[in-house]
This record gives sequence, C-alpha cells and structure tokens, in this order.
Amino acid sequence: MNPWYIEAIGAVAAILTTVCWLPQALKILRERDTRAISLVATLVLMTGVGFWLAYGLALQNWPLIGSNSVTFALMGVILALKLRHG
Repeated sequence: MNPWYIEAIGAVAAILTTVCWLPQALKILRERDTRAISLVATLVLMTGVGFWLAYGLALQNWPLIGSNSVTFALMGVILALKLRHG
C-alpha cells in the first residue's frame, strides 16, 4: 500500500477522533450540565489518551502528539466540568 495513503488515513482518523470531543466540551461549557457524562468512562478515556500521547512522544510522531494533546486538553475540560458540576 502507498505510504502516502496510509499517512492520509491516519491523519483523517486523528482529526475525526480529536474533533469529535469539541461539540461535547462546548455543550457542557454552555449548559453546565454533566449528569449524562460518566466520570469513570471519562477518567479511563483520559488515561488511554495520555498513554497514546506518551507513545507518540516516545516515537516523536507529530500526528499522534498533536491529536492526543488536543484530545487530552478537551477531555481535561470535560473532566474538570464534570467534577465541578457533578
């Protein structure tokens, strides 16, 4: 398979899985309602994203670093608001 094609698939996957959390974070910021968000799931997901970020840093893979940094930050906002607003 063409290496460019593989990189494009990875880039699209990184963008989509990162951007998917933006609407959730914005909704929570607007409404201050986090009852439907699972604290345990958020913590597990953040831990997984943290490990992906560490993996990307170890490999010096900028798509992994960039996408997981943004995802970790968005999940951090969601977690902070969950802890604050229950």
